[in-house]
Amino acid sequence: MSTPSLHRLSWLKRYPLLGPLFGLLFVLGLFEIMVYVRHLYSDYPTEPWAHFFPLEPRYNFLTAYTIGLTLTQTVIVATGALGMTVIIVAGGIDLSAGSVVALASVISAAILRSGHSSWLAALAGILSAMLVGAVNGGVISGFRMMPFIVTLGMMGIARGLAKWVGDNQTVNYNFKSTEGVNILMNNPAQLGSWDVPLWVPPSGVIVLLLLTVVMSFVLNRSVFGRHVFALGSNEDTARLCGLRTRLLKVGVYVLGGLFIGLAGVFTLARLQQGDPTVATGLELEIIAAVVIGGASLTGGVGSVWGAVIGALMMTALKSGAVQMGWPSYVQEIIIGLVIVLAVGVDKIRHRGGS
Repeated sequence: MSTPSLHRLSWLKRYPLLGPLFGLLFVLGLFEIMVYVRHLYSDYPTEPWAHFFPLEPRYNFLTAYTIGLTLTQTVIVATGALGMTVIIVAGGIDLSAGSVVALASVISAAILRSGHSSWLAALAGILSAMLVGAVNGGVISGFRMMPFIVTLGMMGIARGLAKWVGDNQTVNYNFKSTEGVNILMNNPAQLGSWDVPLWVPPSGVIVLLLLTVVMSFVLNRSVFGRHVFALGSNEDTARLCGLRTRLLKVGVYVLGGLFIGLAGVFTLARLQQGDPTVATGLELEIIAAVVIGGASLTGGVGSVWGAVIGALMMTALKSGAVQMGWPSYVQEIIIGLVIVLAVGVDKIRHRGGS
């Protein structure tokens, strides 16, 4: 006889996006209330709550401008999360994502500085990330090593390569925010004399939505997607069923590298320079977004739409913390807690489903 808790778990399992959506709405509502309370009591700095609600410019959290800015800031994490979703569904992990984002952005910036085409530079950055993914997948599958160890080592290698290519400093190039690849992460109001509101997100948001639709189809409707789920569910069974699991692992990491490299291009467009020190810890945000979105770290379960919602939640947390005037270490503590909670929820969810 089933218990009510199992009924609830099975109901959530049938509708996996409800959990991430509820979490996102909870975060948005919580910060809206907190910003309102800060505005309400900020004229009384002697009160006990003044330390937690410091005097700052007064805005509602859920404004059109804030939503547009949050969408823009989500692009980098969400794009990386698309690739990480495929890797995690296949039963892997990639701790080198943040370093590879930096490497891709520095390589693209170096090519731009040498006078080549903006889109050729972007292609070079993406291909470099795919090459790193191929190395990760080849070592993991060829030597049967743990993805955690291999990608942890690659984290240091890619970061070192980024510093070497950039000569341990930022790589600047002579492109305006309205030119070339920079257009991906800048407000369309800057593109000309059109009357475009400042809250309208850049074209990178549209690219992200299109990629999410494509990857949702690939994972859920294609033969490749079914093979990825089979690999993550049980690698031995997948091999006995005739799947070329080693080659499939390499393909998964190459595909993940494509999206991580694209996240590097978006980072380049956002900063308008290549920075070898950028994206430190970004891999944790990406992994947290994927797990919040319903993926299991044991493999075989995941959703690209859930990962994008999880990325929105992570960005909303950071945006709310900034608007509240909290210091950076508070943001890091919050992100760490969210990662632990997300993994805990994943354990509870799959324990109930077993």
